[in-house]
Amino acid sequence: MSALLEVEALEMRFGGVRAVAGVSFSVEQGEVFTLIGPNGAGKTTVFNLISRLYTPTAGAIRFEGRDLLGVPAHRVARLGVARTFQNIELFEHASVLHNLLIGRHVHRRTALWQEMLFTPAVRRAERAFRERVERVIDLLELQHHRDSLVAGLPYGVRKVVELGRALAVGPKLLLLDEPSSGLNVEETGDMAFWIQDIRDDLGITVLMVEHDMSLVSRVSDRVLAMNQGEVLAQGTPAQVQSHQAVIEAYLGAPAAARGGGP
Repeated sequence: MSALLEVEALEMRFGGVRAVAGVSFSVEQGEVFTLIGPNGAGKTTVFNLISRLYTPTAGAIRFEGRDLLGVPAHRVARLGVARTFQNIELFEHASVLHNLLIGRHVHRRTALWQEMLFTPAVRRAERAFRERVERVIDLLELQHHRDSLVAGLPYGVRKVVELGRALAVGPKLLLLDEPSSGLNVEETGDMAFWIQDIRDDLGITVLMVEHDMSLVSRVSDRVLAMNQGEVLAQGTPAQVQSHQAVIEAYLGAPAAARGGGP
């Protein structure tokens, strides 16, 4: 049985800059797979390639065995791939409920004339969408904020709302771009619980970019470390964090130079 997501020899150039250089990995059904690396390593570029915001210079991306490079960006979510962004992308002057409903509406199948007349088919679809969104609100404990405008919410709650909107899509693969960025210790702990619940209770596979190594170690099944667009190491969190090339990439100097020895 093939992996849920397969990335093969992925390359991305921006002019003369090679942001991603021959990156290959696979993500198995039901795991949390995390990309780590210093700033500028190419992690978010890989995310943008998978979600089809960019088209790679070379390489292949397959989702459930299907060539994802042949799918336009606006169709990716309907296939079962949803994502969050490092910089929160929400409709600030809409409520939490409406932001989550927007995520669910990628599955809308009714025609414009049906929407205008609010036909029985539209009403059935809206009820189904609302039921799905209410389950997400319950899962993420957003009941208190469901009717609040996003613009008036604390940053940490906004991060959870963006996670909720991605879950409302009903993904098979969830891409989380630095989910703990800007969160305090308690909020990061809550995020860890939710990521584990998303995998264990909802059966959703997670591909994550993250800098907080305590969160990475807590939730990840496998980790891939990148630097300057290339793969440095891949394995369990402990294996990757102890890898010499990864240590040097983060600290910026060979171990011998750091040790001050002869």
